[in-house]
Amino acid sequence: MFDKKVTLRPYADMSAHMEGFEVVSAQLGGDGCVYVLLVNHIPKRKRGMYVPSALKEPYTYKVLVIEDNYMEPVLIEGQHFNYHYVQPLRNQLLLVGARCAYYGVGKYDLNAKVCDYKGETVREFMLGDGIQSVQVTEKGTIWTSYFDEGVFGNNGWNNPIGARGLLAWDEHGNKIYEDHKSDIADCYALNVVNEQEVWFYFYTDFLLGRISGGPEQAKVTYMNPHISGSAGFCTDGYHFLFDGGYGKHETFILKKNEKPDSLSAGHKIHFLNEQGELLKPHTRDFRENRVLFSEGSYLYQVAIEELV
Repeated sequence: MFDKKVTLRPYADMSAHMEGFEVVSAQLGGDGCVYVLLVNHIPKRKRGMYVPSALKEPYTYKVLVIEDNYMEPVLIEGQHFNYHYVQPLRNQLLLVGARCAYYGVGKYDLNAKVCDYKGETVREFMLGDGIQSVQVTEKGTIWTSYFDEGVFGNNGWNNPIGARGLLAWDEHGNKIYEDHKSDIADCYALNVVNEQEVWFYFYTDFLLGRISGGPEQAKVTYMNPHISGSAGFCTDGYHFLFDGGYGKHETFILKKNEKPDSLSAGHKIHFLNEQGELLKPHTRDFRENRVLFSEGSYLYQVAIEELV
């Protein structure tokens, strides 16, 4: 396995919109645009450890919608919930919080908020606790994957919503799919290519799963990428770019699907910024054939075809 260094140039500079704000996440949308979630300050963890869901004081969020050289800010003020993800939902925006507490029968946090482009709330619903990833298709199907606390239960959930590890919802928060075939203890990575093709990577088997046929006629197949603990991957259907796994998250591995249900050993890739230094992103997001990084006020992205 040989090493390759790839220098990336900034895709966008967010500095004009960042004064008084911090980046929470930067994600690729199914429409090809980039969506960045910022907040006026990151909520403190409970006892320095636990991520809160409901917030005691109001927070201001800002969503940056980026398409090529155009950047549109959407201000969402007076919020009392801790949101971590943002995705386009048809002609609106979906904000989702990773944590969601259960308080009793019929009493739980609504950790999904749909907003219009004026920052006004359209509706809210619940997507469960322990959300690892959220990706939405162009048709409005919401896919959510869950880490171990969302699978086994915490925050008051004895029968957690995310017990199967991978679910799909319609745009109003009605469940339309959950994975009953895979034995998921922690869904480490999710890549929603389109309505008919969804990839995921999970613990404890470290298998790469593929759902074809959409939520209604889902067929699940698997490959073993021979990587332990990868936090993300992207694919063009033949090549796969993986995060390097446990203890190697700053290294990436490019593999090929040369044989049925099998990937090559691949080669290592190290991404550098424009100064030739190892890229150390604050956030990363994998979608379809691309990976998106945020470092400081800059966004970087690269597609698999640029690497092969």
